[in-house]
Amino acid sequence: MDGVVVRRWCRLAADALGQARSAIDALNVYPVPDADTGTNLYRTLRSAAQTVDELPATAGPAAVWRAAADGAMLGACGNSGIIVSQLFRGLADICGPASPCDGQVVARALGHAAELARAAVSRPAEGTVLTVADAAAAAAAGQAGAQLSAVVLAAASAARRALELTTGQLEALAISGVVDAGAAGLCVLLDAWAAAISGTPPATFVVPGPRVPAAARGETPRGQAPAGQALGYEVTYLLAAPGELVAGLREQLDSLGDSLVIAGGAPSPGRTGLWSVHVHLPDAGAAIEAGLRAGRLRRITVTYLGAPPPAGHRVLAICDTPGLAALADSAGATVFRSSLERPLAIEELSAAVRQLARPCIIVPNESGALAAATTAARNLREDGIEVLVVDVRSPVQALPALAVHEPAAQFRADAAAMARAAARMRYASVSGPAAQQPGPQQLALAVAVIDELLAPGAELMTILTGADAHPELAERVMAHVREVSPATEIECQAGVAAGVVLQAGAE
Repeated sequence: MDGVVVRRWCRLAADALGQARSAIDALNVYPVPDADTGTNLYRTLRSAAQTVDELPATAGPAAVWRAAADGAMLGACGNSGIIVSQLFRGLADICGPASPCDGQVVARALGHAAELARAAVSRPAEGTVLTVADAAAAAAAGQAGAQLSAVVLAAASAARRALELTTGQLEALAISGVVDAGAAGLCVLLDAWAAAISGTPPATFVVPGPRVPAAARGETPRGQAPAGQALGYEVTYLLAAPGELVAGLREQLDSLGDSLVIAGGAPSPGRTGLWSVHVHLPDAGAAIEAGLRAGRLRRITVTYLGAPPPAGHRVLAICDTPGLAALADSAGATVFRSSLERPLAIEELSAAVRQLARPCIIVPNESGALAAATTAARNLREDGIEVLVVDVRSPVQALPALAVHEPAAQFRADAAAMARAAARMRYASVSGPAAQQPGPQQLALAVAVIDELLAPGAELMTILTGADAHPELAERVMAHVREVSPATEIECQAGVAAGVVLQAGAE
C-alpha cells in the first residue's frame, strides 16, 4: 500500500461517492432525517483527494497517508464525514510509517482505525457506520497473513454483509426499510480501496435502495424529528486546543445535546492539536461558546435541522478532465467521470442516473457522450425514469448550460433553459499535430479561431486551454480579444482533453 495506491484510492473514492451521494442521501433517516449523508461523505473524500493531489510526485507514503488524513479532517462534513476522517487518521497512524505496508499492516491499521472512530463518538450506537467498520476490521484480522488485496477484499465483503444487518439494528432504519446511510458510504469507500489495489474498478458502486415501497414505509418525513425527539441545530467547527481541554468540552457538549463526535488529536500531552467537532443541540450558541472557552475556532457552521433538504431533480454532467469536473461540481451538478481511453459505457451512465433516484438532466461534453446519453435516456424512460439530455457537443457549451441550472425550477423548464443557453454558444477548437507545437503557428491558429467566433459579435467569450498549449497562449488570446472587442467579457479556464490545445465559445 504505497503512496501511488493511496493517491489512486482517494481519487477513486471521491469519484465513487460523487456518483453515489444522491442514493446515499436517500437512505439518511438516522440520527436525523436531513438527507445529506452522501453529500457530506463526498465532500469529505473530495477534500482528502485534493489535499493528496497537491503533494509533489516525490512525496513518500507517510506524507501521502498524512495528507489524506489531514484533508479528510479539514473537509469533514456531518456526523459520518467526521467519523470517516477519524478512520483515515487511524489508518495513517499505522500504515504511514510501515515499510512495507502489506496485508498484515493493513489488517492491524483497520482495527486501530475502528477503535479510534468508536472512541470519537460520545454515545456509539449499533447499526451504524461504527458497526460496519468493526466488521471490516474483524474480517481483515482474520486474513492478516494473506496478501494485501485479499485483506482489503475481505474487509469490503464483510462490510457489505454487516451493512445488510443494520436495518434490523436501529428502529429508525427498520421503520423506513433502509440500511444505514453512513455505513453504505463506508462500503463504497472500502470497495473503492479494493478497486484501487486491483486496478479494476466496478462499473458502478452499489448502494442498496429501500426494501419496502415508499408508501408503505411509514417513515418520518425529511426535516421532521422522530417521535419524542426535538429538532434543533447541527453545529460543526474546527478547534485548535490541548487534549485535556477537549476532554472537558466533550463532557459539556454531551450534556447539551446528542450525535456528538470529536475527532482529531494533539501531537503530545499538553500540546495544542486540531479537532473536528460535530453536535446536535437546541442552542447553537451554547456549543460555540463552549468551544471558544476550550481554544480557537474556525470553519463554524450552523444548520437548522428542521429545514427540508433540496428536492426535485438533479443534473448529471459528463466530464473527462479534472478541470471540467471541478467546474461542473461548483455549478451544483453531480459529476460522471468518463475516460479518455475508452468509449463511454451506456450501462455505467444508466447506473449513475438510477443512483440519483430522482428526475435527471444529463449534460454531455462532446458528440460521443451526447450519443451515449441519448441512448441511455431512451432506455431509462422505458423503465419509467424521467431523463432529459441537453444538446451539448463541446465542453464550452456545457458551461453556460450548467451556469443557468436552477434546482428550484420545474424539471422541464430547467432543462429547456439549459438547452437554450448551450444553443446560444458558437464554439470551435484548435487541435491536430500542427497546433500542438508551441510557437507562433499555434498562436496564429488560436487567434484565427477567436476572430471567426467574434465576427458576428459576442458578449462573452469562454476559453478552455489544454496541456499542449503554450504557457502564454491563454494570456495572449485574452489580450487579443480585449484589443479587437473591448466590450466582450472573457472567462478562461484549464480543462481541455488531451490532444486539444484550445476550445473557445462565444455567446
